[in-house]
Amino acid sequence: MPKGFFVTGTDTGVGKTIVAGAIIRAMRRFGLRGGAMKPIESGCGREGDLLIPFDGMSLKQASHMDDLITMVTPCCFEAPLAPLPASETEMRKVSIPAIRNAFSKLSAKYDAMVVEGIGGLLVPIKKNYAVIDLASDLGLPLIVVAKPGLGTINHTMLTVKYALKEGLDVAGVIINYSMPPENTPSEKTNAQVLERICPVPVIGIFPYMKNVTDEAIEKAVTKNLNLDVLRKYL
Repeated sequence: MPKGFFVTGTDTGVGKTIVAGAIIRAMRRFGLRGGAMKPIESGCGREGDLLIPFDGMSLKQASHMDDLITMVTPCCFEAPLAPLPASETEMRKVSIPAIRNAFSKLSAKYDAMVVEGIGGLLVPIKKNYAVIDLASDLGLPLIVVAKPGLGTINHTMLTVKYALKEGLDVAGVIINYSMPPENTPSEKTNAQVLERICPVPVIGIFPYMKNVTDEAIEKAVTKNLNLDVLRKYL
C-alpha cells in the first residue's frame, strides 16, 4: 500500500496546493523523498497547443521531481469548471486508467506521495465517479483543508463525516487562511470548536501568506503543523 496523503478541500479556493506543498516539505524532514500529483486540473493556462497546469507545476517544483508534468497532471482542461462539465465542453474524456498508471509508477519511485484533489469530495469527475472515488481508488488517507471563517464548521464536519462513512481514513484537518484574516468572531472560535467536536484532529492552522515563498511555507511547517500526526501515517 503506498504511503502519503490525498489532500482535499471543503470547497475550491481554500489553499489545497499550499497545504500539499507544506506536506511535501514535512516529508523531507522525515528523510522521505516525496512525490506529488494533481491528477486533474481545470482552468489551466495555454501556451500554443499546450495546457499548463499551474498547481501541478507548483507541486512538481515543491517535490523537486524530474518527471514529466504529464505524469504529475495527466488530465488538463482549459475551462475553469469541474472535470465532468470541462471534459464535456472540451470533448475530451478524463482517463482514470492514465491517472492510476501515473500514480502507480510514481509511487514505486518515491517514498511517499501527496495527491491534490480538485475541489471537494463530491466534485464530479465522470458520471457516477467523483473525487471521493478517486481518493478511495488511490488508497491514501485524507487531509481536509478548510477555510477559517463563517460556515467552515458545517462544511468541515460534512466533509469529514461523509468520508468516514464511505470508509476512507481521514488523517486530520488543516485550516488555511487563503485570504487575509478578518478577525471575526467565527475566525476566532472555529478552530477551537472543531477541535472539540470533529472526529479527526485539527493538525494545523496556516496563516495568510501574502507572498507564498519557500521560506513562508517552511515557516508554516515549523510553527503551524503537527508533524507527529503526519509521521504516524508515514
